[in-house]
Amino acid sequence: NEQISSGAGLKLPVLLDGSEFRLRMKCGALPLRPIKIGVMKMGRFSVPSSPARNVVKIETFKGVDLNSSPSNVEITRSPNAPNMMRDVPGKVRKRQGYERIAQFSGKRINGVHILRSAEKNEEKVLIHAGDSLYLEGKAIYTGMADERSVGRQFYGKLFIFDGKKALCYGEFETEETAAAETETNKEEKPKAFMVKPLEDAAYIPTVIISRKPTGGGTTLEPLNLIGRKWKESFLSDGTAKVYQLTAKDLDADKVAVRIMTKEGEWTDKKEGTDFTVDRKKGTVTFTTAPGASPVVGYDNVEITAAKTRKGYAEKINKCKIISLFGVNGAMDRMFLSGNPDFPNRDWYCKMADGFFWGDLWYSTLGQDGSAIVGYSIINDRLAAHKSDAEEGRNVILRKGEMGEKDATFPIIGTLTGRGALGSHTFGYLGSEPLFLTDIGIMAITAADLTGEKYSQSRSYYIDNALTAEKGLADAYAYIWRDFYLISTGGGRVYLLDGLQKSYERDNPYSSFQYECYVWENVPARVFWEDAEGRLCFGDAEGNLFRFFDDVTNQKSYNDNGRAISARWDTAELSGKLFYKNKNFRRLDFVLAPAIATGAKVFAQVKGVWSEIFDSGARAMYFDFTHINWERINFSTDDTPRTIGGKIKIKKVDKVAFSLRNEQLNEPFGIYSLAMEYTENGNYKG
Repeated sequence: NEQISSGAGLKLPVLLDGSEFRLRMKCGALPLRPIKIGVMKMGRFSVPSSPARNVVKIETFKGVDLNSSPSNVEITRSPNAPNMMRDVPGKVRKRQGYERIAQFSGKRINGVHILRSAEKNEEKVLIHAGDSLYLEGKAIYTGMADERSVGRQFYGKLFIFDGKKALCYGEFETEETAAAETETNKEEKPKAFMVKPLEDAAYIPTVIISRKPTGGGTTLEPLNLIGRKWKESFLSDGTAKVYQLTAKDLDADKVAVRIMTKEGEWTDKKEGTDFTVDRKKGTVTFTTAPGASPVVGYDNVEITAAKTRKGYAEKINKCKIISLFGVNGAMDRMFLSGNPDFPNRDWYCKMADGFFWGDLWYSTLGQDGSAIVGYSIINDRLAAHKSDAEEGRNVILRKGEMGEKDATFPIIGTLTGRGALGSHTFGYLGSEPLFLTDIGIMAITAADLTGEKYSQSRSYYIDNALTAEKGLADAYAYIWRDFYLISTGGGRVYLLDGLQKSYERDNPYSSFQYECYVWENVPARVFWEDAEGRLCFGDAEGNLFRFFDDVTNQKSYNDNGRAISARWDTAELSGKLFYKNKNFRRLDFVLAPAIATGAKVFAQVKGVWSEIFDSGARAMYFDFTHINWERINFSTDDTPRTIGGKIKIKKVDKVAFSLRNEQLNEPFGIYSLAMEYTENGNYKG
């Protein structure tokens, strides 16, 4: 049914019947009658169909891919995303910023070492800045190497190694206590926290027992590399006055002598009064010959002397690589290496005693042309990683065993893998040991079928960029929460995400890869975590910084007062047929809500980036506690916000988009991204 107008202006009903219209007209009381109207026949035509609409949708965001060209990067990854990181798996956000918490002007930060007390629920933080060690801003020791140091808490004390002088921080008896140590009625000796070189607190071993005044005896303990003093225990014959020590050319230190009385108690004798010493010959001559032992067969004379043995203490002092290991995988001994004079040798201390390093407690691992770079613990094995000079077998395994007298650590095998690069790049992501090589970050892992262990790549997506960094051997790695962080200097930090793994077909010799991210403007020389679990770092200018940990706080998003520039670039989009023209007509994205946030959207066409629109305040919500009158939105909707609109990018073969936020104190999280385009006609360039 249609209507036509009569000459009189009336609206008349029309009935379509074949090629004619029959008109029935009613006008006042006139009878209705049919009227024939001629119809001009028209030619047939069809409306052309519109090009099909295509949609590119991204709802899972993984990490960066700095290995592939932008056209080959998977849509879920970015060829460039500085200062972004994983929020929850599949979503990304801007990293938090940091604040300066201390400054040591002109002194680069070489280490931060923490002594924690579970009993007292406290911790003492020692800062190695320049050549000094600081506690609460005050220097407590000077004369360290101006190089990175390593430290471990070991049985209540903090041991620090810088390659120059091995140190220990903890509670020691005071000088007043030492002066009164002969008082037998002193039950509890006062102690104070202080720094001591290991040489000054070294354990004094009893190297020989059951020795006759003229010599002989049974070996009991080895000499202590880090100490000059030792003891010898004699069984007197009741007549001899001259007692021969095992060493000559003694140091000028006073020789200490104890003799057991008839009552079975030990009494001290005084040099110059009760005996004399010939230091050249190594003899002690008593004024009165010690009597026979009051206990048959039990030693009754003990002599303590000192002798500097060239190179002994330096073997420990020059070490700067450390690991904890022991029998059956126990963590009850320190293993040290990194001495440039003995690149393929390491030493271990006595169980639970970091002040006793036996001169026979060492291992020589491989050739001296290949240095020990670091350690990993693999089950109950200690893996020593060497530099790349052992014909591919660069990981040497040892296992702790109990011998007849003491523990031994024999070599039980080697692993094929890349040589390690950088002694400060070892860490455990989950239970997997990671380390840096010249081709990327590797892991020691078990083969699925054979059960043998070997190294696999774990940093495929950042290998090209990471290995191109200068001074890679000086990189510094740290495990923070679920991330392996490695700082290469120059302000760039690479991250491996332990919660996101990918199985990369282009790297078939590795079972999986970690998703990766890159931070910029983080000039970390060393990392550590404070008591609250907040990530901290020190730089080469003497500054200490601490990252903010409140993700929702606007003030968490600045780098010591400066804005953080973050962005997420998409891979190049070339449509279904790369040689066809593409017309992009719409772009939408979902941002994480915040009191102040937003994104500028850029498009790259023919290699040139240009801004296509700004989200403005549309992703924000209103909160009276944070008001920025230049960027304000009175919406109280604090749910994720969809933003977008029409765009005009015509006749291109490919395009890339970039979402950016460079505003001070603004979070920036991306949940989804979608683009609409049509495709028709061949691209002509």
